[in-house]
Amino acid sequence: MPQQRILIVDDEEAVRCVVTALLEHSGYEITSVAGAEEAVTRLQQDPDYDLVLADIMMPGVDGLNLLEQICTDHPGMPVVMCSAVNDIHVATSAFRRGAIDYILKPFERAELQSVVMRAVEHGRLRKQNAVYRYNLESIVAARTGRLRSTMQDLERSYDTTLEAMGDALDLRDEETEGHSKRVTAYAIALARAMGLDADELRVIARGAFLHDIGKIATPDRILLKPGRLNADEMSIMREHCERGYQMVRKIPFLREAAEIVYAHQECYDGSGYPRGLRGDEIPLGARIFAIADTLDAMTSDRPYRKGTTFPEASKEIAHCSGGQFDPQIVEVFLGLPLELWSDLRAETVKQSPSALSATLRRPIVAQVRQGS
Repeated sequence: MPQQRILIVDDEEAVRCVVTALLEHSGYEITSVAGAEEAVTRLQQDPDYDLVLADIMMPGVDGLNLLEQICTDHPGMPVVMCSAVNDIHVATSAFRRGAIDYILKPFERAELQSVVMRAVEHGRLRKQNAVYRYNLESIVAARTGRLRSTMQDLERSYDTTLEAMGDALDLRDEETEGHSKRVTAYAIALARAMGLDADELRVIARGAFLHDIGKIATPDRILLKPGRLNADEMSIMREHCERGYQMVRKIPFLREAAEIVYAHQECYDGSGYPRGLRGDEIPLGARIFAIADTLDAMTSDRPYRKGTTFPEASKEIAHCSGGQFDPQIVEVFLGLPLELWSDLRAETVKQSPSALSATLRRPIVAQVRQGS
């Protein structure tokens, strides 16, 4: 093992010589200097010492001030103070400033060796602990990175599964093909304009994408009926909100999104279904979705009518503010440029298979268009 290095700081040459001889005999490598200024310079040039043994009473800068500077410039370096003055206040001050031990002059060989051995071992354990902490932090950082990557992969896998569920609904109802993707894009753009954070955006995206998933349980004779539904058929159709909620809420990571599925047909004035919720009783995501849903429904072609323009749809949404829609969200919607919605509609046509993830990224571009 390499020799342990000790720096002796004492203004008395005789003391330096005696201490050097005693410690070299014990196998230590010794460097000695006559004052605090010289010690500071030496440590700046060569800080690789295992221990500093410093006198307290020295001309110029005393040992206590040297101790403070070492603790500041070389944290973790063990320092033992020595003095010919048997004063409890001086000893206490030394410990408070960072000394790990205190020894009185004149000292016996055995006492000196014992104090130095403890101090060197203390320093070794400090270094070992610092290395351990550094290695532990590196391991934790690496594993956290791998965990984050795994969670992102898992989340992408979840979203792919959601898209498959949405596509299954589109296959049943060709009339609304692409509706889930478009309404999700609109809802996220609106939610982002309202300043919602990333976690809230993910909940809204998933809730919007799955809003009609309950229609999978709706009989084809009703879902695909070309004409107007009668009262009984409409009652069955309206069950899709609760059916979808019961399906989605069983999936742990979709519990919050399930609330949007349940409430997506509620109206701000309480006239909606299935529970007749009013105002803030309706989840925020569902209130945002209601505007996005109406925007897509009005601007999409149906066999029995031609879709309207985005300016006309915006006028109708403004007209229904406070009734069907939350007026504060309508205000945000009306503040967005109309071309944003047509751009988003066009982009959903070109979406990759990872449509849901792409939808969460796209509103950043939308915000740039707004100059925000």
